[in-house]
Amino acid sequence: MNTFNKKRFTIKIIAACALIAGAAGFSGIAAAQTKLKWAHVYETSEPFHKWSVWAAEEIKKRSNGRYDIQVFPASSLGKEADINQGLTLGTIDIVLTGASFAGRSYQPLAVSYFPFIFRDAEHQLKYAKSDVFRELAKGYDDKTGNHITALNYYGARHVTSSAARPVFKPEDMKGLKIRVPDAPAYLAFPKALGANATPIAFAEVYLALQSGTVDAQENPLPTIEAKKFYEVQKNISLTGHIIDSLLTIVSGQLWTKLSAEDKKIFSDVMQEASEKTGREIIASETRLAEEFKKKGNNVITVDKNAFREAVLKNTKPTDHGYRQQDYDRITAIK
Repeated sequence: MNTFNKKRFTIKIIAACALIAGAAGFSGIAAAQTKLKWAHVYETSEPFHKWSVWAAEEIKKRSNGRYDIQVFPASSLGKEADINQGLTLGTIDIVLTGASFAGRSYQPLAVSYFPFIFRDAEHQLKYAKSDVFRELAKGYDDKTGNHITALNYYGARHVTSSAARPVFKPEDMKGLKIRVPDAPAYLAFPKALGANATPIAFAEVYLALQSGTVDAQENPLPTIEAKKFYEVQKNISLTGHIIDSLLTIVSGQLWTKLSAEDKKIFSDVMQEASEKTGREIIASETRLAEEFKKKGNNVITVDKNAFREAVLKNTKPTDHGYRQQDYDRITAIK
């Protein structure tokens, strides 16, 4: 082989090697992308979904495409108890869920659901950045292996009821058949006031109200709007008995695999999303009471102190397995 042909042969070999290396490189990039499932039970119209989708896209962007997260809304991967179980089993990677459901695994975490523990939304947002919340979240992490990345403001829960059962004062709750989420944390308020608490899955509430299976339910105003409960409930009593929250939780199976850099990305983005979600919910709460009046609902302003006193007269945090010191530390946050 002459010198010219040797050079041509060498160039071809180098080019072939480059193509093989390039193909291997692309294959490596494809293999490096991790597909993840993020589940929740809320409608696509709600801020919880909008900002979960934003977070999924933002994590993909900040990780240079290493994580491709699909968000599954509206109980499409199961009811709230199901998605929490999926988190434990590793079939779901991320959930947006009530602290009440996470509290099934670590009961002290659900102390935030004790009636009237928070004064208002700002009190809860301060709690989200407090030492007591960090300690409770760590207790959950240690117990389950999963990791709480953020607390999201969900809204002040109010009682809605059928036309025949308006709620003006604590005594009106007696014997009221009221739907509550299927988690123990929600029972303190209705039971303390003599109501008949009936756990029903979130996806089934509208039909239960429409059919008269229950007389009432309780949820924040944005949820009452999104789920159209106002269509089948004439009365909306502004009890504000629980300032509710959702937790963004990453499964332990995923969290332990993340590098320190990726853990920071996930945490930063999920906390940003929770802040955006909370501010949007707070803004919507201020306008919805008037909008419900325009729709023909009877919006009732109640004496919250009367409800608080009636509840505290009949129950206390330790009755529900919560620690008094956690309750005291939270109520003391200024």
